[in-house]
Amino acid sequence: MTVPVSIVSCSSLSSLGNNPQAVWDSYLKDVTFINNRTTGNTIVPVAALPEYLQQKVSDLQLSDVKYKNLDKSVLYAILASRSAVKQAGWGSTDVFGINIGSSRGATGVFEHHYAEFLATGKTSVQASPVTTLGNISSWVAHDLRSTGPDISHSVTCSTGLHSVLNAVAWIQGGLADKFIAGGSEAPLTPFTIAQMQAMKIYSDGTGTYPCRALDLQKSKNTMVLGEGAACIGLEAGIKETALACIEGIGYATEILQHSVSLSTEAECLQKSMAMALTNTDLKTVDTIVMHAPGTVKGDASEFKAIQKVFGSTIPLLTTNKWKTGHTFGASGVLSLEMALLMIQHNKFTDVPYLPGFNKKQDKAIRKVLVNAVGFGGNAVSILVSK
Repeated sequence: MTVPVSIVSCSSLSSLGNNPQAVWDSYLKDVTFINNRTTGNTIVPVAALPEYLQQKVSDLQLSDVKYKNLDKSVLYAILASRSAVKQAGWGSTDVFGINIGSSRGATGVFEHHYAEFLATGKTSVQASPVTTLGNISSWVAHDLRSTGPDISHSVTCSTGLHSVLNAVAWIQGGLADKFIAGGSEAPLTPFTIAQMQAMKIYSDGTGTYPCRALDLQKSKNTMVLGEGAACIGLEAGIKETALACIEGIGYATEILQHSVSLSTEAECLQKSMAMALTNTDLKTVDTIVMHAPGTVKGDASEFKAIQKVFGSTIPLLTTNKWKTGHTFGASGVLSLEMALLMIQHNKFTDVPYLPGFNKKQDKAIRKVLVNAVGFGGNAVSILVSK
């Protein structure tokens, strides 16, 4: 890292809540926030926003006539970014960039307009602009009255952490001093869930914990979808009020062996972790927040990658997808938020159905590695420290 980068704010909305204390309180409970819901013609487990947050989203959509046609993924991003900017203390004179990506983008709105087209052979004038991927950051920029660059992209499930990488690159390159980076996803739609079921990776919803992410003994796939957004505020330099600093970044892409799976030992994650950990004593890494989507192969390959990189010095391992579901493009930054909260409160949050998997926390949590990986073997690892 040629230029130090501080994380000066973090905001999210998900099944866990929408303010840091509420989210942390949710992490302290040994319960999942996944529930069964009717989607299309089936009942499936999902991690949906609680009703009070759904109301906030509806209120936002009705607050401006220009917002009435926007997809939930855009509305989620607007709410999360507003809070991130407020926490950062940035005012009207601050110039900052925006990079908020999404794996699927305007899924719900796209399905609506396509169904309309199939029924009538026509689409509304809004069908194209509100389903464009760049829709998210451009609307966030509009809402925040930002004059800096706004960028959107999709790198499947590692999208959110790729947004952070890109923001760091802008700051390191001297093109910006401040950035809002994150991911947003609203995938709880019939077609999206049907796609996951077609791949035979979706949970059947049975048991106390429908998603058994990081359970290496499970014999069936248990991935569950969730919705939400998460954003962080980044500034160049070491800031006294920073939540944490980004100490290392890593990325890698592996040659595809299958369109939806990683190699047995997740070579891309091995490379991304090794890059993020350059010049870092592995024994100083206290915790890893794993991607761990809840699939048999996905969880096992990431664990093997960690074994390859860390050998006998494996840190405490955790994940949040058993609570939040897999939020696709938002998941990496939600994991980053979990890392920041563990550092802030100096408390490791374990997975309750894995007794004995981790040793007890025996030292302060000061350095956490966060992983994300998506279809196509696009891996990102970010090391944060206090």
